[in-house]
Amino acid sequence: MITEAEFSENLTGVRLEIEKACVQAGRSPDEVTLLPVTKNWPVEAVRYCHNANLTKVGENRVQEAKLKMGSINGIEWELIGHLQSNKVNQAIECFSRIQSVDSSKLLNRINHASNKRGLVTRILLQVNTGNDPAKFGVSAEDANLLMEEALKLENLKVEGLMTVAPIDSTQNICPANAFSSLRILGEKLSNEFGIPLNELSMGMSGDLKHAILEGSTVIRVGSSLFGSRKG
Repeated sequence: MITEAEFSENLTGVRLEIEKACVQAGRSPDEVTLLPVTKNWPVEAVRYCHNANLTKVGENRVQEAKLKMGSINGIEWELIGHLQSNKVNQAIECFSRIQSVDSSKLLNRINHASNKRGLVTRILLQVNTGNDPAKFGVSAEDANLLMEEALKLENLKVEGLMTVAPIDSTQNICPANAFSSLRILGEKLSNEFGIPLNELSMGMSGDLKHAILEGSTVIRVGSSLFGSRKG
C-alpha cells in the first residue's frame, strides 16, 4: 500500500490530467466527478480519500465494500462492478448508487427489494457500447427496451449510463468509439423518453482523457491513485 503522501501526489497528478482534458474539451472541471476505485485495497485507501475531501468511492464487490464501510463516516459508496442477483438486498442498503444495472432481471430485483424497504434506488444502466464479449452491459441495440422498463419501476431512479471501454488483443484500451457511442446513446434516450440523463460514467486511469473529450461526468480511477492493484 502506498503512503498517504504518495496518494496526495498521485491525486494532484490526476486532477491536473482532468483539468487539461477539460480545457481541451471546452468544459469546466466542475462537470467531472473523480470517483476513486478502492477495490482490492484496504480501508486505508478510503481514509486517504476522506482526508483529501473526496466524498465518494467506487467498489466492485458488495462483500468487500461492507467490510470497509463501518470504519469511515462521511463517504458515499457507489457500486461499479457486476451485481449478482443474490446480493441485491445488501447492495441497496449499502450503496448510494448502483452503476452496473444491465438486465431486466436485475432491474426488477432491485425495484422489488427497494419497494419492500421504502427506498428509491439510484442507478445507471451499464451499456456494452464497445461490443466487448468480456464486458458486462446491455447491448446498445437493447438499451432502449431496458430504459423503457426501468422508467416504469417506481422505486428506481435512472440517472444516466455507464460503460467500460474494450481492450484489444494486445491489452491496449480502445476507448474512442465506446465513449462516443455512449454519449450519442444517452442523448438519444434522453430525447426519446423526455428525461434528463445527466450522468455518463466512463473513463478510467488509462483512458480518462478520451472519456472527458466525449462528455464523461464520472471518471472511475484506481491505479493512477493507488498504484497497481492486487488481484
